[in-house]
Amino acid sequence: MSLRVQIQGLHDVERFQRPLEVITGLFFEEYELVFESVHDADIAVALSINGDKRVHVHGILTEKLTGNKYEADHEKDVSGYLEEKDRFKQIKYTVFHVYLTLLQQYTGLIQQWGVLTGIRPVKLLHQKLRSGLSKEEAHRQLRDDYLVTEEKIELMQEIVDRQLTVVPDLYDLAHEVSIYIGIPFCPTKCAYCTFPAYAIGRRQGSVDAFLAGLHYEMREVGRFLKERGINITTIYYGGGTPTSITAEEMDRLYAEMYQSFPNVERVREITVEAGRPDTITPEKLNVLKKWNIDRISINPQSYIQETLKAIGRHHTVDETIEKFHLAREMGMNNINMDLIIGLPGEGTKEFSYTLAQTEKLMPESLTVHTLSFKRASEMTKNKAKYKVADRDEISEMMKAAQEWTKRHGYVPYYLYRQKNILGNLENVGYALPGKESIYNIMIMEEQQSIIGLGCGASSKFVDPKTRKITRFANPKEPKVYNENFVHYTNEKLKMLETLFG
Repeated sequence: MSLRVQIQGLHDVERFQRPLEVITGLFFEEYELVFESVHDADIAVALSINGDKRVHVHGILTEKLTGNKYEADHEKDVSGYLEEKDRFKQIKYTVFHVYLTLLQQYTGLIQQWGVLTGIRPVKLLHQKLRSGLSKEEAHRQLRDDYLVTEEKIELMQEIVDRQLTVVPDLYDLAHEVSIYIGIPFCPTKCAYCTFPAYAIGRRQGSVDAFLAGLHYEMREVGRFLKERGINITTIYYGGGTPTSITAEEMDRLYAEMYQSFPNVERVREITVEAGRPDTITPEKLNVLKKWNIDRISINPQSYIQETLKAIGRHHTVDETIEKFHLAREMGMNNINMDLIIGLPGEGTKEFSYTLAQTEKLMPESLTVHTLSFKRASEMTKNKAKYKVADRDEISEMMKAAQEWTKRHGYVPYYLYRQKNILGNLENVGYALPGKESIYNIMIMEEQQSIIGLGCGASSKFVDPKTRKITRFANPKEPKVYNENFVHYTNEKLKMLETLFG
């Protein structure tokens, strides 16, 4: 049954509505927010905002059935924020602080990330430390202004420290770029997936046309970078599954990379996702080796065969293990694996088994994802079919991953969050020291432009001076991409010209 929440006292409802919906969704699965007086609300929240230079927000939550009341206050000095946009942002966070506190009191649930609902919490800590704040003051602000718990603040700081060890010049890389290359094909589509990924099946005509467009994009962008003397920090082949194409197609693609891009031998890292073990062959591994690519992902997600079948991954557990050993034998010395907490039908027992199996392989890095119900995924459309663990068990699994990685010498080095993530938790990348993915750090902390090439690839242009971010996406459909890649390439080149011209 849907819970009806009435919120009153806000004058600029449109600018508050979406974030308040997100915060409400952290506590209740089914809810409706209304911003006018109604007779059938389950809970009513009355907010008052007062003050000019020092804004004070007071809130009262009333449970209609029992008459129980909860109160909260928070205030913030906004006198230093001269721009209306910046000042309003601080007022918003003050309102969110009070609203979240009221819901925590009402439900007894503590949200460890406080009012932070965005993808990149670590970036906020980077910004505070770069502005000249001490660690103590930055941590105090996260705790007091955003209600982030001590445990999450410590995790954020550990990741910031690790990132600056791995990439000491992280804040000075805006004069370089990284490249993301999207290959939109997979053997099959997984139930939780919303990536632009298409079952490769009988699509060879589409694949040929797509690769022709991708080669064109690489040549034109590479020419621009060479002419401007712009170097590349990292190159990342994602998708889909980049190893879905043939060994010959991979070979031609990497030859194009070396021919088109500037100083490829000086690129700090080249990664190819080989996430689906059923796409890995000795021929493809030989191609990777030929072009000096040794950082790959082989993603089990789970070592429970029933789970793999339920989520639409058509490889076997044995195949994952077999392909991992094959990659090792053929000289791959930097392998990442992805695991997912909270897959349908899995609890702490199943996840412990997956960790025990991972221990037999010991990849150089491990990304531990918490399942997210993405809006367009098969899993979200059929929630009744995919039963998942409750919040407490999800937290237990996350704790098990933290303890396991620490015990085996892995350190957390990047983190991101998603909407509708189970338990309001996070995804964390762990690595043995020296084996961290530089690309993952660059994409999360947004310190440089990342140029997206290929189907469904997003570009993120970071102005080297102002750090303002502009996003631009290629089409997700192979047919649309194949018909329009010249136009999209030209649009990217114009945007690059404004930044680096």
